[in-house]
Amino acid sequence: MSWTHSLTLVAPEELLSVTGLVLLLASAWSRGQRDARAITWLSVLALAIAAIIVVPALCGGLRGDAANAFDGLYSGDSFAAFAKLLVYAAAGASLLIAPVFFEKARSMRPEYPVLVLFAVAGMGMMVSATNLLTLYVGLELNSLAAYVLAAFLRNDQRSAEAGLKYFVLGALASGILLFGMSLTYGFAGTTSFAGIAAALTGDISTGALFGLVFMLAGLAFKISAAPFHMWTPDVYEGAPTPVTMFFASAPKVAALALTMRIAIVPFGAQTVAWQQIVIVVSLMSIIIGALGAIGQSNLKRLLAYSSINNVGFLLIGLAAATPAGVGAMLVYLAIYVAMTVGGFVALLMLKDVDGNQVEQIDQIAGLSRERKVLSLCFAMVMLSLAGIPPLFGFWGKFVVFQAAVAADLLPLAIIGIAASVIGAFYYLKVVKVMYFDEPAGVALGKSDWVHQALLLLAALIISPLGYLLTKWLSDLSSLAAGALFAGT
Repeated sequence: MSWTHSLTLVAPEELLSVTGLVLLLASAWSRGQRDARAITWLSVLALAIAAIIVVPALCGGLRGDAANAFDGLYSGDSFAAFAKLLVYAAAGASLLIAPVFFEKARSMRPEYPVLVLFAVAGMGMMVSATNLLTLYVGLELNSLAAYVLAAFLRNDQRSAEAGLKYFVLGALASGILLFGMSLTYGFAGTTSFAGIAAALTGDISTGALFGLVFMLAGLAFKISAAPFHMWTPDVYEGAPTPVTMFFASAPKVAALALTMRIAIVPFGAQTVAWQQIVIVVSLMSIIIGALGAIGQSNLKRLLAYSSINNVGFLLIGLAAATPAGVGAMLVYLAIYVAMTVGGFVALLMLKDVDGNQVEQIDQIAGLSRERKVLSLCFAMVMLSLAGIPPLFGFWGKFVVFQAAVAADLLPLAIIGIAASVIGAFYYLKVVKVMYFDEPAGVALGKSDWVHQALLLLAALIISPLGYLLTKWLSDLSSLAAGALFAGT
C-alpha cells in the first residue's frame, strides 16, 4: 500500500488538522469578535470541504483493502464516511450557532472553532480506526479538546464545574478503556482489529472476555449509556449551550460508530459474549433515560436524559449484530442528529427580552401564543424524539425494532416499545406547557437568521417530508453497513 494512497484516504483529517493549526496561529493575532466570527466561518468552510472529500467513499461503497491506509491502522471505508458526514454536519451547526451565544456572554474567542476542528479531527480518526493505537489517539484528541470546550465560559461557575466533572470522569473512562485494550492485546498478541479477530476465534478466554468488557464499559462512558451515564445531566446543564449541542451530537455519533466497529470487526466472532452486555445496557439506558427525565425542570437536563434514552434505542440495532441492525443504527443516527440540532437550536432561541437564556420548563408556558413558529418547531422536535408518527423520529425507532425482530430478539423489541411509552410522557409534558398553560411572558427575545434557518431546516427533515429521504438513507446506510461486515 503506497504512501500516496494512504495520504489520499486520510485527506479529511489532514485538512482539518492543518486548518486548525493555521487558524490557531491566526487567532493569536486576532482582534475582537469580528475576527472570531471570521475564523468560525472559515472552520465551517473546512468542514464543508472535508464532507465533499468523503462523499465519493460513501457513494462508491469503498471497502476492504482499497480503503485501508498505513498498513491497516486506518480505514477510509464507506462506514467511516457515513459517520464523518454526520459528525461534520453536527459540528458545523455547533459552530454556526456559537457566535451569538458567546458574544452575549462576552466570551467569543477564536479558540472555540479551533478546538472544535481538532475534536472533529479526532472523531475522524475514531470512526476510521482499525487498530487499538489509532483508536486511542483519535479518542484522546477528541477528549482533550472537549474538556476545554466544556469549561469554555471561564467566568461561569457552572461551566467550570462541568469541565472538571467531564475531565475527571472522562479520564476514568479512558483509563478503563485503556486497561481493556491492554488485556485484549495481551491475549490476542496484536493491536490490529483484523489480527484480534483472527486470534479470538472459537471459545473466548476469560482474560480476553475481561478485556472486551472493560472496553465496552469505557465506550459506554463516551456514549453516555447507563449505568455509565452519571456525568451527562450535569455536564449538559453546565456547559455552554452550543457546546452541549456539540456533545449531544458529533462525539456521540463518533463514539457509537467506534463501538459498532469494535463489536463487529475484532469481536465479530464473539457475538454471544458481547450481545448480552449490549442488550442489558440498551434496556437500562432506555428505562433510566425515560424515568430520569420525568422529574426534570431544566430543559438542558431533560435533553440530557433524552440523549441517554435515545442511545438505548440505538443499541438495540447493535444487539441485532447483523448488517440490517447496523444499517438501522446509522439511519437512526442521521435522524437523531437532525432532532438534536433542532432541539438545541430551539433552546438557544428561547431568550428573554434582554437576550438571557431561558432554560426552565415553566418559563416557556404558553409560548405558542407568543412565538408560534418557534413553538411549532420545538413541539415537532419533542414529538419526533418521542417517536410519534408521522414525524420522522418514528422511522428511526421503527427500523431498529424491525432489525431486532428479524434477528430473533422479539422480547427486546417488545420491552423497548413499551419503555418508549414512558419516554413519551416528558416530551408531551413540554408540548402541553407550551400550548395549554397560561403564558409566562418570559421567552420573548428575538433570534438571528442563522438560528431560524437551522431550526426550519431541522424541522423540515423531521417532518413527514423526511420520509422522502428513506430510500436514499436506506441505500447509503446499507453501503456503510456492508463495508463494516466486509471482512467478517
